[in-house]
Amino acid sequence: MNFDFKRMLKFEHNVGEKEKKYRLYAGAALLVISLFVPGGEVLLLLVGLVLVATGYSGWCPAYSGLNKNTCEAAAGDSTESAPTESDSSEG
Repeated sequence: MNFDFKRMLKFEHNVGEKEKKYRLYAGAALLVISLFVPGGEVLLLLVGLVLVATGYSGWCPAYSGLNKNTCEAAAGDSTESAPTESDSSEG
């Protein structure tokens, strides 16, 4: 598995809706926890900020570099084979 730096610069959406929700909730929880944990608050704050940012934007730089995509549309590609309205109205 290779890490592709050029792919990181494209900024394509690669985080699915379900994972966005998980990242936002986990990031918000880490941000709140970082307020109350002595000693490790900076690390928790940074990880929480990254999770919230990637969840909000829908783009993860690590996923881009590893060519991973969790979006539902990219996994199924069912829109290509579906008949369009113009195909059915020809007759």
